[in-house]
Amino acid sequence: MPYAESTPPERGKGRLVAVLAVLLLLTLGGAGAFWYLGRDGSTPAGGTGAPASPATDPTGQASEAAAPVATTPAPASSTDPRFVTAGQCVRNEGAADKPKLAITECGAKTYQVLRRIDGETSGRKDAEAKCAKVDGYTDWYFFDSKLDALDFVLCLKRR
Repeated sequence: MPYAESTPPERGKGRLVAVLAVLLLLTLGGAGAFWYLGRDGSTPAGGTGAPASPATDPTGQASEAAAPVATTPAPASSTDPRFVTAGQCVRNEGAADKPKLAITECGAKTYQVLRRIDGETSGRKDAEAKCAKVDGYTDWYFFDSKLDALDFVLCLKRR
């Protein structure tokens, strides 16, 4: 026998371990990015604007405020203002210059959402301009995200 039978080389587990390590790193990186971008700690830029002048009728006389709109309470699972709709109420749990809104039942010291305007916002002046078209608003709030599709402006009425 001039030639000895050779056994086929054993396949190492090195490639499998390398592929699994890369997949694990990608998964952890994606989860970390999701957590970082989705956390509430990234305080949205926003604020309550200066109170608007009271609404006036065509004769120049100040009109009385309309009766509050009946609302349904926000779902108990979320008080995040990103999910508020027109007619619901929010309260400010932050400072006047750094508001942190939370959905709540309507009552004293709350703000009723008269209108929600979804879409890109550029900040304070944009929010003031958008809410200027809403009758009876007293304050505004805007959320300016890195993703413009998540931006919104809330036109509010102090209760």
